[in-house]
Formats: sequence, structure tokens, C-alpha cells
Amino acid sequence: MNQEAAAGQVSKDERTWGMLCHLSVLAGFIIPLATIIAPLVIWLIKKDEMPFVDDQGRESLNFQITMFIGFIIAAILMFVFIGFLVLPALAIFDLIMVIMAALKANEGVRYRYPFNIRFLK
Repeated sequence: MNQEAAAGQVSKDERTWGMLCHLSVLAGFIIPLATIIAPLVIWLIKKDEMPFVDDQGRESLNFQITMFIGFIIAAILMFVFIGFLVLPALAIFDLIMVIMAALKANEGVRYRYPFNIRFLK
């Protein structure tokens, strides 16, 4: 099945909520830990009524938990100065992946983040 056929099966509301699961991560620039809490709230509210949001919410949460672990490791590595290079690179990677995921979710495509640890299945 091609992506256009898959996108036709996802309603506009599901695509919008799926996109918001990814974009809500950006609230983390204002509120600490919102990178995990915001997509978690959307996922918990919409997962039972919208299968696409269930899938994309889990994907977003898994990626943000993976990134959180990466940020902790980068912060620890700051003591040996490697973290000063890793931390900004990780932040840029996170931002780019979130934007790509949001765009794909808005198209109705079930996006999969690279280097994602699947905590929630």
C-alpha cells in the first residue's frame, strides 16, 4: 500500500491531533519536562478514539524519552567537555526530527523516528 492510500484512511482530525502530539514537544522550550508531559496528555486523551493518534503519540513519547536519556548523558559528558559538543547537536537533531514527524503526521503518514527506543509498545 502506498503512502497516499494510507493517508486517505486517516481523518483530518486524526492527522491534526497526530501532528500536535509531535509539535507539543516544543512546549519544552517554555515549560520544563513538557517535552514528555505534553505529548503524554494528548496521547492519553485521544488514544482510545483515534488509532492514528495512539500510534503517533506512542512514537512521539518514545522518541522524547530517548532524547531525554540522551540529554542526561550529554550533561554528564560535559564534565569531560565532550558534552559541550554533543548537547547542541542532540538538541538540533531533536528539533529537526520533531518537525519532520509533524509534517508526516499531518499528511497522514505513520512516521517512525530514527534511533528510537520503543519503551511504549
